[in-house]
Amino acid sequence: MASEDITKLAESLAKTKVGGGQLSFKGQSLKLNTAEDAEEVIKQIEEFDGLEALRLEGNTVGVEAAKVIAKVLEKKSELKRCHWSDMFTGRLRSEIPPALISLGDALITAGAQLVELDLSDNAFGPDGVRGFEALLKSPTCYTLQELKLNNCGMGIGGGKILAAALKECHRKSSAQGKPLALKIFVAGRNRLENDGATALAEAFGIIGTLEEVHMPQNGINHPGITALAQAFAINPLLKVINLNDNTFTEKGALAMAETLKALRQVEVINFGDCLVRSKGAVAIADAVKEGLHKLKELNLSFCEIKRDAALTVAEAIEDKTELEKLDLNGNSLGEEGCEQLQEILEGFNMAAVLGSLSDDEGEEEDEEEEEEEDEDEEEEEEEEEQQQQLKERGQGEQESLTPKKIIDSQDSTPVPSPPVDVATFLAFPSPEKLLRLGPKCSVLIAQQTDTSDVEKVVTTLLRISSVFKDEAPVKTAVHETTDALMRKAFTSPTFNSDEFITSLLIHMGLLKSEEKVKAVPSLYGILMTLNYMVQQDYFPKSLAPVLSAFVTKPNRALDSCSFARHMLLQTLHQL
Repeated sequence: MASEDITKLAESLAKTKVGGGQLSFKGQSLKLNTAEDAEEVIKQIEEFDGLEALRLEGNTVGVEAAKVIAKVLEKKSELKRCHWSDMFTGRLRSEIPPALISLGDALITAGAQLVELDLSDNAFGPDGVRGFEALLKSPTCYTLQELKLNNCGMGIGGGKILAAALKECHRKSSAQGKPLALKIFVAGRNRLENDGATALAEAFGIIGTLEEVHMPQNGINHPGITALAQAFAINPLLKVINLNDNTFTEKGALAMAETLKALRQVEVINFGDCLVRSKGAVAIADAVKEGLHKLKELNLSFCEIKRDAALTVAEAIEDKTELEKLDLNGNSLGEEGCEQLQEILEGFNMAAVLGSLSDDEGEEEDEEEEEEEDEDEEEEEEEEEQQQQLKERGQGEQESLTPKKIIDSQDSTPVPSPPVDVATFLAFPSPEKLLRLGPKCSVLIAQQTDTSDVEKVVTTLLRISSVFKDEAPVKTAVHETTDALMRKAFTSPTFNSDEFITSLLIHMGLLKSEEKVKAVPSLYGILMTLNYMVQQDYFPKSLAPVLSAFVTKPNRALDSCSFARHMLLQTLHQL
């Protein structure tokens, strides 16, 4: 290590905070690659008697450095809290599991009994969960009370591995007479979707001691929400439920409302941006009215709730003396509805609890909203049936996975799926439709796209990437189709690459345009597709700095896809 590097490390370590059994290297931007790099950190840990909490967040730890840090941790049996979020910045995804295994094995060897484990903001994906799976199943975690895995990109696969590990931990700890009593669970921004959420719900139902659950922005629809609701009902100590930015619809909202009626300790409900809609809001209002006397915060913002339903919510909080905040912003109350809402709360002497209504969408016509809701419900049911059929074909579990509707049907003849062509897929893209186009889907889409028209190429790429999933058949289909389309475009002498990247950035909402262009609703698919595309030989490397510059800029849409953003930036940096 160069002398200037040693000096810089020494200066950073001088900022190390010690106190109350805690040793903190938080936010020091230490780059610990080798055993030599980690010498000073090891010394600090080794010399700290009675170490109960170790903060490593805001640094970057490599495989070799993790091994030597792990060696010294083998003697720290009193360690209870591991604050290890954001400690693999710039690392390859393949480096993270072995580093976590080393650190986890050390804690097991030490006989530590953890109370808190925080691995948030480490983009380790499903494989990373394997890195601490053994730790979670070990006696070291029998005492775990807080598990924080926010923004880790676990996906469905990682969610299932995590759920299985938690169940195993509970089974083993129960056998020893001290069952796992997890209190706080945090796993926002992980793309868990329905299957991941359902697996975790099963674990939650077994554990039964949860007090806080934070699972925002996970792409969970009503089947997953219903599973979680059923699990929450048998966790009577729940105080905080944060499922912000998932998709309840009426079915999920009704299931959650029933659960709320059974809970008595709830203080915070955050269902903002969850599409509970009016019927769901009324059901939740009934649950609030019947009980929840300790409620401090109710967030139903941006949920497509109309005026009458919003007023019902307001009337439900009349006797909630502990309430500090009611958020109904971004719904469809209209000016008159907003005034009525304020009047109701003033009548209860609770006007101060109402949050801003500055983003109210204005009042909509009843018939228009009902039609939209019916269409959405029908589309959702159709999508679920298609997904179910895919699972049955792919997993060979038709009998156990067949929907109840099919079981109950007297006609046992399978109904063939309607044929799909390129135009249908591009008009209403879904993973199922892409797969149903068959093995030649990439060729068909490329053939039918006029690559001399940059806008058509951008639009087609966005439609393809919108169905991206981290599951082998879908991911492969998206990659192959992207290859066929973009190879054809970039190798065409008439294709303008600069115009392409400009248009793409506009459609992603990262660059302003003189013309009004509606940005794509989620950047996850296109970011993951770009992460693949920029590594291909047909992609002009001259576009990489432009793409990197815009993806690096602060942006709310990018923030909600931080795992995919991190993956792309890491790839661009390595080009």
